[in-house]
Amino acid sequence: MSTENNKALKILMLHGYTQSGPRFHDKTRALEKALIKAFPSSTLHYPTGPLPLRPADIPGFVPSTQGNGNEEETDSFAWWRRQSGDSPLYTGMDKGLETIAESIRQEGPFDGAIGFSQGGAATAIVASLLELGRRQAFDTAYNKDPQKFKYPSSFVNDDGEAIQPPLKFAIVYSGFAAPFELYSAFYEPKLTTPVLHFLGSLDTLVDETRGRLLIESCENGAQRVVTHPGGHFLPSQKVWLDAAIGFVKECVNGAATKKATQEEGVEEMDVPF
Repeated sequence: MSTENNKALKILMLHGYTQSGPRFHDKTRALEKALIKAFPSSTLHYPTGPLPLRPADIPGFVPSTQGNGNEEETDSFAWWRRQSGDSPLYTGMDKGLETIAESIRQEGPFDGAIGFSQGGAATAIVASLLELGRRQAFDTAYNKDPQKFKYPSSFVNDDGEAIQPPLKFAIVYSGFAAPFELYSAFYEPKLTTPVLHFLGSLDTLVDETRGRLLIESCENGAQRVVTHPGGHFLPSQKVWLDAAIGFVKECVNGAATKKATQEEGVEEMDVPF
């Protein structure tokens, strides 16, 4: 067996909206086990988003008839929040990215990142920020329109370089793209980091249109798409785990960017890749 496939990896794990690092860890035990089996001595790191959520911030919240439920503490966190109404602006994104950057400084550098839902969106954003030339793309976009999001200073070292080299891979479960008007530099030019996207055919929280906006923001040769017949969750059956592990193996061996995009249901795919 190739020793490259046994290389220990460091992987950044980014939870979804209303979750936390420990809760996401609990939900990814099967994936963690599969990754460590394929890459012995690998470590997965689970930071928690910096923005605590009130009960009213959580989808499906029903106010209590006794007291003010908005003041109750929860074990739910976010990397950012979307402003109310029709605004495409995210609040707290700088703080969320600063928390991720601190994790990279303390526990990285990371070989790859895996995220779910809002954490999937954040995973693509982190991959983008670490790509060569991305800071210049942000500067160009900001110079044309000062309303656009600036490259986060937390991702820059004292020498002016990114805080770590580009990721070798990213896996996005039920992810989506940030609104393009203000955050275009994350996606233009398109991401070149190899990204595996998992979409749930029955996902009602992140619909296919939002997911495909992110997929279309990745270079064709650097993306893969797998559709599972479920909803808004991280699938843990063997076929989906094999797809993820196969993708990571290709990426750490430098093969992922050489294959054409495969966008089809798993029933039509030969997985692992």
